Amino acid sequence: MATTLALTRSTPSAATAPRAHKALRHLGPNWYASVMGTAIIANAGATLPHQLPGQRVACQLVWALSAAALGVLLAARAGHWIHHRDQARAHLLDPAVAPFYGCLSMALLAVGGGTLIVGKDLIGLDAAVAVDAVLFTAGTAIGLLMAVVVPYLMVVRHKVEAAQATPVWLLPVVAPMVSAALGPLLVPHLPAGPAREAMLLACYALFGVSLLATLLMLPLIFGRLIVSGPLPLLLTPTLFLVLGPLGQSTTAVNQLADVAPGAIGAPYADGLTAFAVVYGVPVMGFALLWLALAAAMLVRAARRGMGFSMTWWALTFPVGTCVTGAAGLARHTGLTAFSWLAAVLFAGLLTAWLLAAAHTLHGLFTGRLPAGPAGPAPRA
Repeated sequence: MATTLALTRSTPSAATAPRAHKALRHLGPNWYASVMGTAIIANAGATLPHQLPGQRVACQLVWALSAAALGVLLAARAGHWIHHRDQARAHLLDPAVAPFYGCLSMALLAVGGGTLIVGKDLIGLDAAVAVDAVLFTAGTAIGLLMAVVVPYLMVVRHKVEAAQATPVWLLPVVAPMVSAALGPLLVPHLPAGPAREAMLLACYALFGVSLLATLLMLPLIFGRLIVSGPLPLLLTPTLFLVLGPLGQSTTAVNQLADVAPGAIGAPYADGLTAFAVVYGVPVMGFALLWLALAAAMLVRAARRGMGFSMTWWALTFPVGTCVTGAAGLARHTGLTAFSWLAAVLFAGLLTAWLLAAAHTLHGLFTGRLPAGPAGPAPRA
């Protein structure tokens, strides 16, 4: 199987397109992962249990960078659909590329959530609430749409085999979990009463949508690894995508527990707080197990010559969700161990982001990334 980021080569018709438009031809939806990976630095850094001097200012700058990157990428992707509609349709019909349409939803949600977490310091609370409300609504709607459209295409249009299963298949179904984790930020800004309760329960419904869909996908992914062996080298970083639904679901239950007392009656609020710990601790344990496995596979791939590709961004956002999940457990358990875990994971997240960002910028400046891929499929 070609890499999940491998896009079709330029066609003769593309050669006659204006030069400014030709660079957009290979701009796939996977690029939204860079926005997600940048936004999670700000979101996770601002919610760590222990803050260093200047840390919040740094998070504000990173949030502004992610917001700017989102604006540029949305404009570029619009140009892609306008000038290369044939390629855009081909992406939807390519089982290796279509799942990345879930990244659009998560990019909108991550930047929107960051607006309320740290962006409010720069633009004011009222503006931050308005921006997040728009991005949350758009991101949730797109996420739910992709959670249906992409699996539908995989069933009726894509020709896939069991050996082609990769963690990328999780991207469309994990997007509603991001909504469940970031929706609670808006709950306190809604009118007290039914509006807050409806928002709280809607987030739990989104939690269920994503969790159950993820539980259907994970056996396919793990079974493929056991039966068919390691992923191709360039796809190895995508193993970290499994951390996404694990860390994000832990974040979601803790965020929802934080706002439950102001949105729903005491018996339920107390139960939801207990559920955050009872669910979050074992899931975080499994996340650490998977992190160790994915890290071992990543070291193996690096020793065998794994080069840079946009799959490196898979090392950022999923790890960031584990940071926010561990921080949530630290709040609700009071255990210092979870605070330290969040700090250690954040250090790994920051390192991965610096590497991915540096190589991406180098690829943009040299023209290698916009020009599209070339060469044979990656080695296993």
